[in-house]
Amino acid sequence: MKRFPPPTEQELREGSQSVTFQIAHGNARYSCRLQTDLPTQAQARKFLLAHWIQVEKMARDYLESGIHDAGEVKLSMP
Repeated sequence: MKRFPPPTEQELREGSQSVTFQIAHGNARYSCRLQTDLPTQAQARKFLLAHWIQVEKMARDYLESGIHDAGEVKLSMP
């Protein structure tokens, strides 16, 4: 099993990490941020990839609601 490198000094100062991605909805692209409870960027990216189907559905549902904030979708780790 692959081990993640220990958190960097910056990651320790920042606390839990977020990861960003873009999603297309209609003719527009939206910036999305997934806030996680994970200590490193590598772990946050791995979580996003491992749970992509659920995260994408959450983002699309958020966009369908019409309550997005200035073109940015903000999600948090389930």
